[in-house]
Amino acid sequence: MKIAYDAKRFFHNTSGLGNYSRDLIRMLSKYFPENQYLLLNKNKSDRGKEILQQENVHFIESSKGNFSRQFKMGKDAQKQNADIFHGLSGELPLKWDKTPIKKVVTIHDLIFMRYPQYYSFFDRKIHFWKFKKAAETADKIIAISEQTKRDIIHYLKVPEDKIEVIYQGCHQAFKEQQTTEIIQKTKEKFNLPERFILNVGTIEERKNLLNIVKAIDKTEIPLVVVGRKTKYFSKIEQYIKKNKLEKQIYFLEGVSMDELAIIYKLADVFVYPSRFEGFGIPIIEALFSKTVVITSNTSCLPEAGGKDSVYIDPENYLDLKAKIEFLWDSESERKRRADKGFEFVQNFNDEPISHQLIKFYQKLLL
Repeated sequence: MKIAYDAKRFFHNTSGLGNYSRDLIRMLSKYFPENQYLLLNKNKSDRGKEILQQENVHFIESSKGNFSRQFKMGKDAQKQNADIFHGLSGELPLKWDKTPIKKVVTIHDLIFMRYPQYYSFFDRKIHFWKFKKAAETADKIIAISEQTKRDIIHYLKVPEDKIEVIYQGCHQAFKEQQTTEIIQKTKEKFNLPERFILNVGTIEERKNLLNIVKAIDKTEIPLVVVGRKTKYFSKIEQYIKKNKLEKQIYFLEGVSMDELAIIYKLADVFVYPSRFEGFGIPIIEALFSKTVVITSNTSCLPEAGGKDSVYIDPENYLDLKAKIEFLWDSESERKRRADKGFEFVQNFNDEPISHQLIKFYQKLLL
């Protein structure tokens, strides 16, 4: 098979969609080397350069110009005689010629429909139009969770049999054993406390960091936060200053993927009270790190967390406080749940996911 990908996110996104794109190509090129994987984009970057070193992965410079991704990239893939074109981030080109090619799109979430208050009117309209058009153009749609599948059926009015759920994995760094020396260096570099709870993700309202801060107020539990700040950060800052929590909360910046993997391992508990996610990769990262998870009982988060993570109502910070304190005080319970979580997360390993993807592609070409 020759599979072409819209590689814009592969080369230019550092997190979320970029990680999904790079992981997918990395897994497939490793476990199914007999296929050719074509990465189409106007230019490339250093991101994913080790993946491009594989003999079966090729960068194809797509046509330049405004809107070339929408109007020319599909035809560029057809010129390469690709069997399948896969849009990795909810979009597909609008123009194609008559050459036969199967079209697949991955839809990660429709949060802009569920929580319109977090998006501008213009963004909502553009997103909806692009996703709706891609869903209509695609021969098949990949949803990254059962929750996203339900949302695609509900909001985009897509028939259920057009959608397949294929979960995503996580970066290899979270599955590796780091040396004691590197772990110690990371602890010193970020001045980490001896014990702490961890939150990872963009600091935005939907991800609900303020409720973690409220939950640890009047306790001595240190919180380490890794994530890009948005306007919402000022709310957190105000609360921290008002309640004199400056010494209890650590905001880390410039954290590499390898350092992040170590920080997950060092944490006693990973806390992720997001109101809604398309999947929740940080939960998978924590489970691979053998760190117990507290997360919300909403959206797809129980799909990612499995039955041994601890679930809370994201709107109830007292519920969160009780669960944090319970796990903080019980090493045996943390270990029991972390071990069970590690067993569960093997479902999200590279090999089973890549086999599922290839079967999906093969079925499409029958």
